[in-house]
Amino acid sequence: MKARLVRAAARDNAEWCAAMCRAHGVESRFAAGAWAAVRRTPPLYPDAVTLDPGVAPDDLLARIDTGTPGASVKDGFADLDLRPAGFHVLFAAQWIHRPPGPPGTAPVLDWRAAEDADALRAWAVAWDGGQGHAGLWRPELLEAPEVSVLSGHGADGRAAAGAVATRRDAVVGVSNVFGADAWPGVLDTVHRRFPGLPVVGYEHGGGLAAAERHGFAPIGPLRVWLRG
Repeated sequence: MKARLVRAAARDNAEWCAAMCRAHGVESRFAAGAWAAVRRTPPLYPDAVTLDPGVAPDDLLARIDTGTPGASVKDGFADLDLRPAGFHVLFAAQWIHRPPGPPGTAPVLDWRAAEDADALRAWAVAWDGGQGHAGLWRPELLEAPEVSVLSGHGADGRAAAGAVATRRDAVVGVSNVFGADAWPGVLDTVHRRFPGLPVVGYEHGGGLAAAERHGFAPIGPLRVWLRG
C-alpha cells in the first residue's frame, strides 16, 4: 500500500515539475523510471525525479544537463548514491499521505483559486515573501487543467496563505504550502474541489510536523541531490 502511494506521490510531483517547466518553455520527458528535463529547470525545481526504485544513476544523469552548475535530482526513493558524480544531499524529506475527507479544523480565511494573471501575481508575491522568486510563477501555469493555485484571503482581501494542488487520476498533490492558517483551508478546498481523492505531497522539518497535525502520515523517504 505504502509503495503504491509513494509511486503516486512521486509521479504527481514530477507532473507538477513538468507543468512548471512547460510554463518556462523547458522540454521534459517521462521514460525509464524517471522524469527528466533536457536543460536546466526553473529555480527551485529539480532536473529529474525518480518514479521507481532502483534507477541506474549513470542512466539518469545522462538525461540531464550536468555540465551547467546547479544540477539537481529528486531521489524519490532515497536509494541513489550520486556522490561519485559530484552531488551532495541538499535535504531529506518524507512523502506524506492523507485519506480523503474534510479538515478537522474549520478554515479561518476565504479560499479561492487564482483565475487570472493578476490573482496569480498576488499569490506569488505572498508566497515569495520578498525572496526574489515571485517571477517563477508565470501566467502559462493557469493553462494547465490539472493545476490549481489556491489562496486564502483575510478580511483585507490580501492573500495570506496558499498552496498548489495538482490532480491526477487517483490522488491530489499539494505543494508550496505557506501561511500560518494554510492547512485547514487547503484541505477544505481540496475536499470540495476533488471529493473522494486522497492527498499526497512531501515535507520535512517544521512543515512535516504541521502536516502531521492535520492528518497526514509519512509514507516513505526522499532526498534532493545537488551538484556543486
